[in-house]
Amino acid sequence: MNVDRILPTDEAHDLLDLATELADRELAPKAAGFEERAEFPREVLRTLGRAGLLGLPYAEEHGGAAQPYEVYLQVLEILASRWLAVAEAVSVHTLSCYPVAQFGSDEQRKLLPDMIGGELLGAYCLSEPQGGSDAAALTTRAVRDGDAYVVTGTKAWITHARVADFYNIFCRTGGPGPKGISCLLADRGTPGIHPQAAERTMGLHSSPVAQIAFDDARVPAERLIGGEGAGFTIAMSALDSGRLGIAACAVGLAQAALDYAVGYARERRQFGRAIIDFQGLGFNLADHATQISAARALMLAAARLRDAGRPYSIEAAKAKLFATDVAMRVTTDAVQVLGGAGYVADHPVERYMREAKVLQIVEGTNQIQRLVISRALAKG
Repeated sequence: MNVDRILPTDEAHDLLDLATELADRELAPKAAGFEERAEFPREVLRTLGRAGLLGLPYAEEHGGAAQPYEVYLQVLEILASRWLAVAEAVSVHTLSCYPVAQFGSDEQRKLLPDMIGGELLGAYCLSEPQGGSDAAALTTRAVRDGDAYVVTGTKAWITHARVADFYNIFCRTGGPGPKGISCLLADRGTPGIHPQAAERTMGLHSSPVAQIAFDDARVPAERLIGGEGAGFTIAMSALDSGRLGIAACAVGLAQAALDYAVGYARERRQFGRAIIDFQGLGFNLADHATQISAARALMLAAARLRDAGRPYSIEAAKAKLFATDVAMRVTTDAVQVLGGAGYVADHPVERYMREAKVLQIVEGTNQIQRLVISRALAKG
C-alpha cells in the first residue's frame, strides 16, 4: 500500500524515495535468508551508512543530514516494512550515537563522522540481568584509577553486542540511585570487554543480542561523557528518542503485515468469492488499516514536538505503547487471515508475528510506558 505522506521539504521526499529504493533492492530480497541463517547483515548497514541513512537526525558538521525527526522516523518505517532487524539496527545505532552527539566534548565529537557514517557500529549498554526496567538500580561499577576507569559488571540484552565497534556503558561511579550513574564510551578492542554467546531469540534472528561481561575493563577517563553523575540523564533523554524509533519500526512492520494479508485475501477464494469480501475478515482488515494510520499519526505528532524543541516524553511513550500493541495485533491477525498458510515459513507473516513481540519489550516495556503516562496524569 502506498502511504500518502505530507513531508516538510522536497529533500525529504527524495530521502524517502532513496530509502524505498534501497529497501526494495538491498533489504527485501535478503531478509528471509539472513534470518534463517541468523547472520548479521553488516554490509547492508554499511550501504545504508554510505547512502547517508544512518545519520539523518544529526548535524551536517558531524557528517549527518540535519533532517527533522519526523523524516528520519518515516525512513525507519520504510526500512522496517522490508526487514525489521535492519530497521531496529538503524534505530539502535542512531541511539548509540546520541550520547556523544548531544553530551560529548569537542574531542569526543571528532568520532562522530565514522559513527554516523556507519563505519563504526554502536551498542547501547544499559540493561542488566537483574535490572531491566529499573535502570536507576544498575550495578555495573566503574572506579577511577589514574587516567582510566576500571569497569566491572554485566550488561544484558545488548543489541550488536558481538558485532559493535563501540559501546556506551552506563555504570555506577558514585552512590546509589540515578545520581551515581555515569556514561563511558569504550572501543570494541578494550581488554576486559567480553561479549557472551548470542541469545536464542523468538524473532530477529539476524540481530545478535547478548550479554556483555566487563572484567576490569580499562576505559580512558577522557571517554567519560557529560561528566560523572550525568549518565542517567543521558540514558533517559536518549530513550525518549529511541522509543520513537521503535514506534516507527512497529508501524512499518504492521504495514507490511497488513499489505501481505490484504494481497492474500484478494486472491484467496472460498465459497465462490474472494475472502476479503466476507465482512468478518474485511472489517477486521479495515480496523487494522485504521489503527496503523492512528499509530503513524501519534508517532509523527511526538516527532514534531521533538523537532520544535518542546517536551515530548509523554507523547513518545504513547506512540511507542500504541504502535507496538498495534503491530502485535495486526501481525497475529495476518497469520489468521492466511489460515494454515500463515503458519508456515513460505509466507513472511509468521516471522512478522514473532518479530512484533519484541517491540512491546525493548526501549522500555509497554508496562513502563503505561507507568510513564499514568504518572504524568497523576501530576496533572
